[in-house]
Amino acid sequence: MTTENVAATINPWDVAQRQFDLAADRLNLDPGLRRVLREPRRELTVHFPVKMDDGNVEVFTGYRVQHNLGRGPAKGGIRYHQDVTLDEVKALAMWMTWKCAVVGIPYGGGKGGVVVDPKKLSLKELEALTRRFTTEIEVLIGPERDIPAPDVNTNAHVMAWMMDTYSMHQGFTVPGVVTGKPISLGGSEGRNEATARGTVYTIVEAAHHLGLDLDRSTVAVQGFGNAGAIAARLMREEGSRVVAVSDSAGGIRRMDGLDIDRVLAWKREHGTVTGFPGAEDVSNAEVLETECDVLIPAALENQITSRNADRIRAKVIAEAANGPTTPDADDILFERGVFLIPDILCNAGGVTVSYFEWVQDLNRDHWSETIVNEKLKGIMTRAFDETAALARRASANMRTGAYLLAVQRVAEATAMRGLYP
Repeated sequence: MTTENVAATINPWDVAQRQFDLAADRLNLDPGLRRVLREPRRELTVHFPVKMDDGNVEVFTGYRVQHNLGRGPAKGGIRYHQDVTLDEVKALAMWMTWKCAVVGIPYGGGKGGVVVDPKKLSLKELEALTRRFTTEIEVLIGPERDIPAPDVNTNAHVMAWMMDTYSMHQGFTVPGVVTGKPISLGGSEGRNEATARGTVYTIVEAAHHLGLDLDRSTVAVQGFGNAGAIAARLMREEGSRVVAVSDSAGGIRRMDGLDIDRVLAWKREHGTVTGFPGAEDVSNAEVLETECDVLIPAALENQITSRNADRIRAKVIAEAANGPTTPDADDILFERGVFLIPDILCNAGGVTVSYFEWVQDLNRDHWSETIVNEKLKGIMTRAFDETAALARRASANMRTGAYLLAVQRVAEATAMRGLYP
């Protein structure tokens, strides 16, 4: 069974709840509070029509989920993918709650998605779908309530359409309703690179923690989209050698190192990294199992499972994607001495700079990229140190450390606010 088929059989919501339960057990969480945090606060499902270029009307299904609002408004991306499910969106919303808490920014967790393959839509159809979906979820979103952002198959242009649609209905421009916008519409410097840059900041801290010399290290990246491609480039700037990368069509490997700029140019021209001259074509599963110092899963959920965890040959796994490793695989990797930087810490750079963008929008301010990156580095390194210290005290892996930190913070905020009425 392929990695993709295994991933499809695993329910991400079950994984998210199991991860929470492990932390709740260790924290001896109050049973009532545990029941509150184990479920989303709100789930909205919408079915909306879009007129296609050929004149036909298609009906699409979309979701927006708010998991917890105890520490602030909901924050989380919008993904466009043909395999989006409500359970996936619920899991991603819960992970956003913990992610915001672990880096200490004042948000709760939210997430959204539309069941669609955007590659099959024209630009006009994509805009129509985005504007109609925004209108349908407008009952939930707002700069003080729920702030969407880009995710899988969405980008700054999609956010511009969402912001414009919301603003047209309000009668004035509301830049703070979404983040990840173009710079010209109130976007933040450094936002496009933020997820990857935050990932690399945590890898640098892990290297210090483990005594690993990044100048002599090898890197494999599964998922060569925005986060994966930029992480590969930034790791090369740290002196590491990128030996394998992959996208949805497959992967390439060259153990003496890939020229990342040439790979990016090849992908722009051919739509995939496969077939890159001078490298062997390999599967996504083979990229995960490549012998390397640092493995960066930057694709979708459930890529490292109990089926392949014993074949992972990396010393460090840095989860640039959300939920790429199952709880069973976590146990196997920890027993084998693999150091894993969990998603709710590792890829929190994106939501951290989204928070910076939101603050700038609310204050009608604009920060330089230098200031953004300095603030991001400070937050990511502090969160890594706090997580590592908790994991060490608990004699547990880094995911458990991150969950103990995050769940405790959210539980305290939720308990202090009490139940209304």
